[in-house]
Formats: sequence, C-alpha cells, structure tokens
Amino acid sequence: MEFSESILTHNKLTIVFFLLSCFTFTSTEAYDALDPNGNITLKWDVMSWTPDGYVAVVTMYNFQQYRHIQAPGWTLGWVWAKKEVIWSMVGAQATEQGDCSKYKSNVPHCCKKDPTVVDLLPGTPYNQQIANCCKGGVINSWIQDPGNAVSSFQVSVGAAGTTNKTVRVPRNFTLKAPGPGYTCGPAKIGKPTKFKTADDRRTTQAMMTWNVTCTYSQFLAQKTPTCCVSLSSFYNDTVVNCPTCACGCRNNATASGGCVEGDSPHLATTVSSSGKSSNAPLLRCTSHMCPIRIHWHVKLNYKEYWRVKVTITNFNYRMNYTQWNIVAQHPNFDNLTQLFSFNYKSLTPYEGLNDTAMLWGVKFYNDYLSEAGPYGNVQSELLFRKDQSTFTFEKGWAFPRRIYFNGDNCVMPPPDSYPWLPNASSRTITSFLRAVVTILASIMFLSAYV
Repeated sequence: MEFSESILTHNKLTIVFFLLSCFTFTSTEAYDALDPNGNITLKWDVMSWTPDGYVAVVTMYNFQQYRHIQAPGWTLGWVWAKKEVIWSMVGAQATEQGDCSKYKSNVPHCCKKDPTVVDLLPGTPYNQQIANCCKGGVINSWIQDPGNAVSSFQVSVGAAGTTNKTVRVPRNFTLKAPGPGYTCGPAKIGKPTKFKTADDRRTTQAMMTWNVTCTYSQFLAQKTPTCCVSLSSFYNDTVVNCPTCACGCRNNATASGGCVEGDSPHLATTVSSSGKSSNAPLLRCTSHMCPIRIHWHVKLNYKEYWRVKVTITNFNYRMNYTQWNIVAQHPNFDNLTQLFSFNYKSLTPYEGLNDTAMLWGVKFYNDYLSEAGPYGNVQSELLFRKDQSTFTFEKGWAFPRRIYFNGDNCVMPPPDSYPWLPNASSRTITSFLRAVVTILASIMFLSAYV
C-alpha cells in the first residue's frame, strides 16, 4: 500500500515537473541569443490635463537591432481600466468608433472598451500629423535606419482621472506587426519623461509616464519557418539544397498555402487572380516551400583571402520585401575585409566575440527585394582574410553557423550533408595502390624475358 502511494506521489511530481518545464520553455521562446536586449518599448507620456482627462503622446521605440515592422504596419490595442473614451487622435486612428450613443453633441472618436489603433498613411494632411507619425505603421530596425525606428501619435482621453492619483493605466496591451508574434507586458509607471526645448536651454517634463515592453517570438508569429539556407562550394560539385519540406510541403495551387509552377503557362493568370490584398503567400513550387532562400557559395580561394557569394531569392509572388536584412554567424566575420553591394554592421551579442554580421541592401540600389520572378533576388560577395590559426575548408567550416532573414531564424541543412573537401586519405590510398600495381606489372613484364 505504501509502495503504491509512493509511486502515485512520484507520478504526480513528474507531471508537475513536466508542466513547469513546458511553461518555462514557452516563456523563454521570446529570447533571441543574437539580440538579447531587443524589444519594442511603448512610452505613454501624459502631457497635459483636460477637464475630464488628459492629452498623451504615445511613442513606440523599436530597440531591436535587425527586426523591423513592414507593411501593412503595426496595430496597437489595449483595454481601458475604467470607462475612458478617446475624444480625438493626431497621427493615428482607432479602427472602430464603438457605441457612442449616450453622447448627444460632442461625439468621441472612439468609445470602445478595447480600442484598436493604427498609424495614418503617408500623405496625411499636416494638421493631422505629429512628429514620427504617418508612415503606414512601418518601423525600421534600430541598426538599419535608427531615424525611422520610432512611431508616435497623440491621444486625448476623456472620462478618466485628472491627477496622477486618479489616472489608471490601461491593461492587456497587444501589438501586431502586422500579425502575431509580440507579447506585451503590463504597463509600469516610471519617472516622467523630460524634454529639451529646441534651443536646448529649457527642460520640461510629462505629468506622468508609463512604459510597456513587447518582445517577439518567432514561434508565436508563424507555425512554420519562413526561410531556408542552401550551400555549395568550388571544391565540391555537390549543391546542398534546402531541406525538403523545410517550410511546408507542396500542395495544390488552389488550396490555401498552395503553390504554382514557375514555368506554368497559367502563371500570370494565377498571380493576378489571387488578389494583391491577400496576405496569404502564393509560392513558387519548390521542394522546400520556403518564401525565402539564402544561398551561401564558397566561391574562390586565394593565398591570404577567400571569397563567398551570398544570394537571396524570393519565391513569394505576393510579397515584396523593403528594407530587408540578413544576419549571419561565422567565426571569420572578425576578418571581413571587403563587401560588395551590401551594407554591413558587426553585431557583438557576446563581449569579445565578433562572429555575427548584419547585412542589408544599399538604398535605392538593392534594398528592395522584388516578388518571385526574374527580379526576385539580390546578391553580393564577401571577401575574408584568412586567420591561419583557424582557417580550414574541412568539415564544413567555411559555411555559416546560422542565418536570419528579417529577424526569423532560417532552416539550415544538416551538418553531415555539407560539401566537404575530397577525402585526402582516400586519394593517398588510391595513389599507393596504383604504384603497387605498376611495380607488380613491371616485375611480371621483366620476369617474362628472364
């Protein structure tokens, strides 16, 4: 009896441990080893009080080094703590007004308990703009374009508190960019933000400030990967393709998530009839079914240098990538000598280790990756100086350890499939056997005449 109870207790503890492990695993998925401090921070500054509430400026800072928000842009939501309404907005708008029937004359901009807010589009009249607004919700990454890594709007809130003690911070913030992937923490009241005047001779401050931190998880953003890596080299004829079904498996073109053959006579009709407004990808049929493929080719070997060609190919007929970037990890990036037609920035997620690089296109030249087709690729070459203490072509050393595209980790081929140098030992054995056979043939030839 005691033995049965001990087994039952042990099983209960095992189940509890398993559940705790699952929760722990989920909570750490948002951590990015190559950008450990990356996040999007919302700063809500109460700038002035009104008879029934306040006017605030909400600023969104993208502190992620290489992950950006592309079109159709961000969508921000929250839940009011009391019965607040939005009287007006500048630089953004609520997507729904909600039920404002109890207001007879002055009708609020939004009466919903859980408003959803989007950025205004470029070209908005100046009297509806504030600084850092009206970019269609597009926010660039901190390294790639820090001047456009911020987005702001102004909101006038009514039916709220009118002092620091009576104002209640909103709850349950959500951020879509443009789809899922971000998880926002609770709003935390902090020190009021200080502002410098244009002449830098006076400092003002907000009445009240709270901050919200949102972190990204690729596992929440999509169920399957979005990119893969293929490999090749000058010293081996083998081309290692992306793993089969790396991002999904081939399906009927008429089904959701299907594909279309690149040489199909009905390609143009299929692409045009699919509708440009659809967010569902329409891919060219491949064995890997990834929207993006990055090919790393070890091209040339010199006495003191070696050269790599990187090609990024878009297989999605419904998506253009503006402000694209890749992040690659390789031990020889500490000796990158020259880069052709790409921008470069060294990332050092770990002190004293310079093995990670961020690469992106040159503005107005190749910073725009077109949809699948003849122009749906960009490429560049990288020249590395050899470090004689570590450099080798053996065992796949010349290939990257990992690659990200637009902040998403790409599927790498298995290491045992990498193009390796021809086996030197097998060549030695073959040469030795050839020499032995030659000697034996010579002895037999000579013995025939003795």
